[in-house]
Amino acid sequence: MKKTAYNKNGGQEGNLGENLKKLAAIAEWLEAQERSEEPDFDKGLEKVREAAALIKLSRARLASVENEFREIAKTLNVEGDAKKGENIE
Repeated sequence: MKKTAYNKNGGQEGNLGENLKKLAAIAEWLEAQERSEEPDFDKGLEKVREAAALIKLSRARLASVENEFREIAKTLNVEGDAKKGENIE
């Protein structure tokens, strides 16, 4: 079962690894279209919109992860400060 994170507004943030794979696939598709004699501009526009949405979701997830790391670091600093105080006495 896949875990999907949700942002504060209820939107899906998705899995960063999955988002990167999707973005890589979109980039490959766009590069292939660039070499094509008959590029599909309408589908290309859809792909660019999808990529923009994935980037936005990934940024939100990265911000969430960063906040989680900061919270963990705060607890480690508080615990470390408490231990330092105990050693001084």
